[in-house]
Amino acid sequence: MSQKVSDDYPGKAPIMSDKQLKEIATAKYQTKAAEETQSFDFPTEVIELPSKGKLYPSDNPLSKGTIEMKYMTAKEEDILSNQSFIKNGVVLDKLFKSLIVTPCNYNDLLLCDKNAIMIAARILGYGKDYEMKVVSPSSGDQIDYSVDLTKLKEKEIDWSVWDSGENSVLFDLPASKRQVRLKMLTQGDQSKMDAELKGLAKLKKNATVSTMMKYVIIELDGDADKQKIRQFVDKGLLAIDSRAIRNFINKCTPEIDFNIEIPDGETGDTFRSQLTIGLDFFWPDANL
Repeated sequence: MSQKVSDDYPGKAPIMSDKQLKEIATAKYQTKAAEETQSFDFPTEVIELPSKGKLYPSDNPLSKGTIEMKYMTAKEEDILSNQSFIKNGVVLDKLFKSLIVTPCNYNDLLLCDKNAIMIAARILGYGKDYEMKVVSPSSGDQIDYSVDLTKLKEKEIDWSVWDSGENSVLFDLPASKRQVRLKMLTQGDQSKMDAELKGLAKLKKNATVSTMMKYVIIELDGDADKQKIRQFVDKGLLAIDSRAIRNFINKCTPEIDFNIEIPDGETGDTFRSQLTIGLDFFWPDANL
């Protein structure tokens, strides 16, 4: 015997907006992540983000300025030894996703905060001490030095250029006198850039700088049309303006300062060097 179908079925349910669908998907993702987190008993640490959470929307979990991460287990060592992940260049992203406990969208993560997560992952996996080799500027001798990764500081920046809760800043181009709005790149941006650059590489094209500019610039003279911005980068962005953008972004990017002071055994003074991250950073038993 047939039943009368409700007038609301099929196709008469109210149509949801993209924003509503995104909110539902985010809620489901966060609920699932929280359930997975609660199902395991492992020690965690709360890591401070260089951005202080100021460049994330207020409804993003990362806006708190911290992220919770768990200590590395054998599961994560399996990730580090996965040859497929290594070959495809995604092994560290797989590792970081596995270690992050805070329910958040990994693609929302700012690249400047990702460096802090990388350092934290190394500490939570293999300890705070990292052995590196540097060359003394006075004698030219090679020095073995142990870096305490917990002592790395954050770069001092002028926070006044940023509006809290908004990842964008206006910048006047010095040569063309045009005004652009710039943003800090996220992990999602990086993934799109990598895919774009991979496609260009197949065509024997190297466009690293211009591709980055197409993602960093989000408005041109108040116009957010992406196609117009891309055309401007390809045909109208002067080299002097491109360099000015990169210098400005570097100056106001909150991030870990990889500069370290190393004692020089020859003179008794110290000299400044960059923390060099090698293969042994996450593969300490690798035969180098």
